[in-house]
Amino acid sequence: MSFPDAVFAALRTEPPRIAVEHGSRSVTRAGLLRLTGRIAAGMRAAGVKRGSGVAMITSVTPEALAAYLAAWALGARLVGIRPGFSEKQLDHILGDGHDLIVTDDKLPDLLENDDEPLLLTSRPQDVARLVHTSGSTGLPKACAQTYEALSAHYTWNPDSWDAATTAMAAACDRYLLFGSLASVVVQDYLALCLLHGGTAVIPEELDFPRVLADLRITFTIMNVPRLYAILDSLRDNPLDLRSLRGMIVAGSPLAPHRLREAMDRIGPVIYHHYGQSETNGLTVTTPEEIAAGHDDTVGKPHGGAEIEIRDGEIWARTPWMMREYWENPAETAETLVDGWIRTRDLGVLEDGRLRLTGRARDVVIVNGYPLYAGPIERVLATHPDVDQAYVLGPEEVLHAFVIPRPGTQPDPADLSTLVRDELGADSVPSTITFVDSVPLAPSGKPDKQALLGDD
Repeated sequence: MSFPDAVFAALRTEPPRIAVEHGSRSVTRAGLLRLTGRIAAGMRAAGVKRGSGVAMITSVTPEALAAYLAAWALGARLVGIRPGFSEKQLDHILGDGHDLIVTDDKLPDLLENDDEPLLLTSRPQDVARLVHTSGSTGLPKACAQTYEALSAHYTWNPDSWDAATTAMAAACDRYLLFGSLASVVVQDYLALCLLHGGTAVIPEELDFPRVLADLRITFTIMNVPRLYAILDSLRDNPLDLRSLRGMIVAGSPLAPHRLREAMDRIGPVIYHHYGQSETNGLTVTTPEEIAAGHDDTVGKPHGGAEIEIRDGEIWARTPWMMREYWENPAETAETLVDGWIRTRDLGVLEDGRLRLTGRARDVVIVNGYPLYAGPIERVLATHPDVDQAYVLGPEEVLHAFVIPRPGTQPDPADLSTLVRDELGADSVPSTITFVDSVPLAPSGKPDKQALLGDD
């Protein structure tokens, strides 16, 4: 079944069931289809057709969700724009050729039409969405995914669901929909909710972790910094989170001891996900695997995903990965080689499970030798007094920034000895600075460079 027809078919079953809950407002599955048809008619009247570029700059509402579905029904090339991009980055993104820019203010105009039948017009090789990278190393790159890719996607295509994805879908009775619809992770796990027949719950106030208990959430996604904040809160203020049956944690490395703490404080419901904008999801560690001691891996590949380790680097190939960086052949040629994506992450495969060891670009030359930050960070995090560790190295000097565990005061000499014993003298940071927290980039990931300040 072609994307997004599986979602429309699912919404046509049990029309009275609630598809979206937004505060006191409820939208049925039939109601969401009507909203989608009306917005599709409005977009068509505005000139949108197969291959048109549609940019979405919206908040999270039922109408915004319907607008995404409507654009895909018309065969458009959709780009969701999340908060946090600089003016220069936005100019770059919006300069990629868009026929319609949809904002919250424009949605009422698109809803003035009667709903039209949702008849797909796309071709398999048409681009369905442009997923922008974070832009942390410059201007964001647009990862182009085709309609064919999303038709084979591990979440959007229920015929492709493996056991782990099926279990996650079954937990999506009440899926917490928050953040930005532009997020590919938000989109892809929202698909599980809609296809399963669950309700997407949009909170009026986002107060973690209380929102999970108050709204009886059964499934959610979470980035690592927010998970850490939730765990810190639960230490002093425990909550009844028994309604929760699944939590995807993704976006940046997750320390094994914090993963175990999450299983203890939140429950055996944590799925540790790994992927990139270029690949979407690649692997997942299930709660059962974490409980069995595989808390230092990101799990096995999703059904249909292939992973190889070449000279320590992770290469990936999936039916749903990007076709190219949009209008960027030079970067495409560097990243996409013979049908495989070079992730530039480092890792090893152990019994089919992937363990991340660092970033190929996260390297510092010390005494003429390349040293990767990832292994040093992991060794520091094994110390019983260390909660999180971040290592970076401008000008061939290693600097470590350490967040202590509550109530502890690690000894820098002990940390240096730990690194020296495990990795050798060259890997010992020249400075170890204790901090209360790490700044976050607009993407929600830890911003290591910001730890250095303006110097």
